[in-house]
Amino acid sequence: MHDDELLPPQRVAWDLPLTSRKRVMEALSRLLTAEDPDLAETVVYDSLLTRERLGSTALGHGVALPHGRVPGLEEARVACLHTREGVDFEAPDAEPVDLFCALVVPEQSADEHVQLLARLARVFSDAELRRRLREAPDVETFYRLLLERLAMEGDR
Repeated sequence: MHDDELLPPQRVAWDLPLTSRKRVMEALSRLLTAEDPDLAETVVYDSLLTRERLGSTALGHGVALPHGRVPGLEEARVACLHTREGVDFEAPDAEPVDLFCALVVPEQSADEHVQLLARLARVFSDAELRRRLREAPDVETFYRLLLERLAMEGDR
């Protein structure tokens, strides 16, 4: 799967006025299901929330990677969004989160889940990328920066 299939432009949102964990998870669920009428937003939301209840998926430095396994899903999907202001996500560094990247995988995809999650964590561990994402003037730039960095990580 190519990076632009894993994360197509319609699954990216920028500068959203979200202020709560619930609203962020709802927005990510909408992004992950928008182009698939057979996949219920509530199923994705419940999967992300179930994982989040085990412990925060915030990494620190204003980044969180909500993730989950979804029954009936045929291939992995990623959605990313940026919020105007940081949201309390119980991050290990106690910093609010404004960069969110959600991953959902088919229920039986344990290896793929771990590999993609590690790849996304490496992408968002780049301080320069985080700075550039936050300073992006529009969603197109935000998306291009994400795809470029995903490609670099995929080449490793």
